[in-house]
This record gives sequence, C-alpha cells and structure tokens, in this order.
Amino acid sequence: MTYQRGVDDMNPAIEAEVVVVGGGPAGITAAIAAGRLGAQTVLIERYGFVGGMSTAAMVYPWMTFHTDSGEQVIKGIAQEIVDRLQASGGSPGHLRDTVGFVHTLTPYHPEIYQVVATDMLREAGVKLLLHSFVDEVMTRDGVIYHVVVTNKSGRTPVTGRIFVDCSGDADVAKLSGAETLQGREGDNRSQPMTMKFRMRGVDLHKVKAYMISHPEEFYSKTPIAELPDLPLTGVSGFYSQWKRAEVPINRDQVLFFAGPADDEVLINCTRVQGLDATSAEDLTLAEQEGRKQVLLMAEFLKRDVPGFERTSISAVAPQIGIRESRRIKGYYQLTQEDVVEGRKFSDVIARSGYPIDIHDPSGKGVTASFIAGDGAYDIPYGCLLSANVSNLLAAGRCISTSHEALATTRLTPSCMATGQAAGTAAALAAAAGVKPQALDIPQLQEQLKRDGVVL
Repeated sequence: MTYQRGVDDMNPAIEAEVVVVGGGPAGITAAIAAGRLGAQTVLIERYGFVGGMSTAAMVYPWMTFHTDSGEQVIKGIAQEIVDRLQASGGSPGHLRDTVGFVHTLTPYHPEIYQVVATDMLREAGVKLLLHSFVDEVMTRDGVIYHVVVTNKSGRTPVTGRIFVDCSGDADVAKLSGAETLQGREGDNRSQPMTMKFRMRGVDLHKVKAYMISHPEEFYSKTPIAELPDLPLTGVSGFYSQWKRAEVPINRDQVLFFAGPADDEVLINCTRVQGLDATSAEDLTLAEQEGRKQVLLMAEFLKRDVPGFERTSISAVAPQIGIRESRRIKGYYQLTQEDVVEGRKFSDVIARSGYPIDIHDPSGKGVTASFIAGDGAYDIPYGCLLSANVSNLLAAGRCISTSHEALATTRLTPSCMATGQAAGTAAALAAAAGVKPQALDIPQLQEQLKRDGVVL
C-alpha cells in the first residue's frame, strides 16, 4: 500500500495580511514595520533562530550606517536595534573602521541580537514561525494567494494580501513565477561564498603595534596615524605573510574584525568560487570546501601572523555565507552608475553610504567603487516591486539591482533599510486594499520619515 500526502492533508491555513518570508536582517525589520502599523503579520524562518546571514553565517560586523564623511544615512528600526543592543550590552555602537574601507562599522553580539530581534517582533504583534520552510507558492494571474510552509507540524498554507520576499535568494519570487536574475551579465557567475569563523586568544595590542610599525603591509586607506587613539576594529593586510605562506585560497590579503570579546576576532578569508548558492548540490560542496579552508586559515594565522601565536578556533558558522544568488527583476534595476554617481530618485525609500565592493567571482581581488557627491545613493521603491507578480515585494539581498549594484545593497544595514521600507509599504497597501504598485509614494515616504528613516 502506498501513501502520498496531498492537498487534503494540509493543516488549517494561517491567515495574515502581510507574510514575510526569511527572518534575516531584512525580514526582521520588514515584519516589525508591518506589525507596528497594525497589519496582521507572519514571519517565516527556516532556522530555529532569526538573524539570517548575521547569525547563521556569522557575517560580522555591520557595515555601514554612515557615509565616508561620517553622516548617518541609515536610521529607523535599524538604529533602534543598535540602541537596544547597546542597552543590553550587545554592541558598543558605531565605531571607526580601522581597515579604512568605510567610516564606521558596528560590532554586535549575535546571541543578544537574536533575543533583541525576537523581543521587538513580539512587541510588534508579529507571529513568528521558526523551523519552517516555504516550498510552494500558489499564484494565479500574477497574484500570490498563499505560500505553503513545511515543518514538524506538516504542511500549512499561509494566506496573505501582500507577500515580502526576504529569503536572500528570491525563493518566493522563483516559486511564484516572478522574473528573477542571477549573477553577473554574460556568465551568470556570482560573488564567492565565505565560511566565517572566530578565533580566541588573539593579542590585539600586538596586532596593532605591528600595523603601526609596518604600514606598508596593510590596506592603503588604513588610518595608521590614528591607530594609537582608536580601538582596533578591523584589519586588512599582512600582505608579505600571506604571499610567503602560499595558502591555497584564491585571495590576496588577510581580513579580520575584532570582537565581540576582547581577545576574539572574526576571520573573513575563506573563498569558495564557481558554485551556485541556489543549487543544493553546489551548496553541499561549498560547505565542505569552506570548512577545509577554515582549518588552513587557522593554521596559517597561528603560525605566521603576529598576535595569533596562542589562538584557537572558537566557532565556525552553521552555514556558509552567501554574498549573491538570485534577485528579482523589478520595476527598476539599480545600476553601478546610480551608486557611484550618488543618484537621487523621487521614489526613494532608503539610502546607503556603502561603496560597491565586488569580491571577484573567479579572481583573487576585490573591486571597489566609491560614491560621489554627498557620499550616499538612493534606493528607489521600484527596486522592491516585482515586475510581474503584483502583490510581491522584495527586500534585502534579492531586490532588483545589477550584479555591480548588489555589491553594496547586500550589506546588512542596507538590507535592514530596504526591509523597513518593504514592510511599511506592505502594511499600507494591505490597509488601503491596493497592490504595492498602486501605493501613494509620498504617503509611504512620510510614514518612513515618521518612523525615523533618513530619505
């Protein structure tokens, strides 16, 4: 006798007005924004905790809330999270970036972040579903009617008026039949994946002393002259040690960030290239290769880098970090020119001061393009709107951009900002009984500004 689970075996539906899929930095702010505006909101997350790449992949620190001149352009719920982390002992707030790539970075404790985020979701009245994976989307005539969640309880439809894809990989968009893009033009290759890990026992005073006495070994914008008066937050360099060691990882320097503990660093050095983050088989290979590279990096650092003599691995990320995969095709596609020229848009819903930061999909280096004008660019509302599914918004890594522009919008504070915008738009659209494309843009912008967003 055979048995096949079907439609009749579905659990009773969960009904909502706004359904947010993906509990990472974008999904958290999207759900909080929608819930605070009174929308009946459900947040679906595949892991047993929220935080997305910040927790599951140990992406650390958050970069950046500011322009290169130090003007803060990302506030709103994102800044509220930082404030509450500071009050809980989970972050020192915004500090100078001693790599010198951006003006500030924001260290945080991932375990405290998870608790702060879930507290804020509960306060906003959001229904949170953990250990839940969306594997089906019911769409008719370009409108999503429900998503199907699979978890320990079985399969459950979740209905909604507006859906927000914060999956990072545009999973809801893909399952709904929405148009999506992937990688760079030509060969569709994406930025490499990285397995992050932490080491304890680092003598950061010794690291800083070496930097001050060997400035030529570090990134050209490192504020060497200011280092005696700054807490060491990040390091990019150790060029000669890396070159001599010939570690079989395709990169050209060592990169790590201090914290959260005083003797602890987060290593951002492994590099897994040529694999597709939307393929289960490729992800399986990436996870294995990433962990092998972690051991190679730890051995090199302990043997060759001043200050690491007594270190050991203290944590490895539960999953490999993904910089780029699928993204939606939206009403507007943000371009490299938009970013570097600091373009302004009449339908702006967020701003960012992070430069374009492309980790080469096949080579060793990183290509950076900095922002002209006042040091910030606008993200227009059209980047959040699916081109062909009328009640679908996107936020975070999978908004509508070119491969090059994604190399800035993918950063965590930018994801938080687009998340708040998408959640706000979803709640307003649901309340007005209109599709997100028909939403009054000035009304959306006024609500965002009332909620602390810088436009």
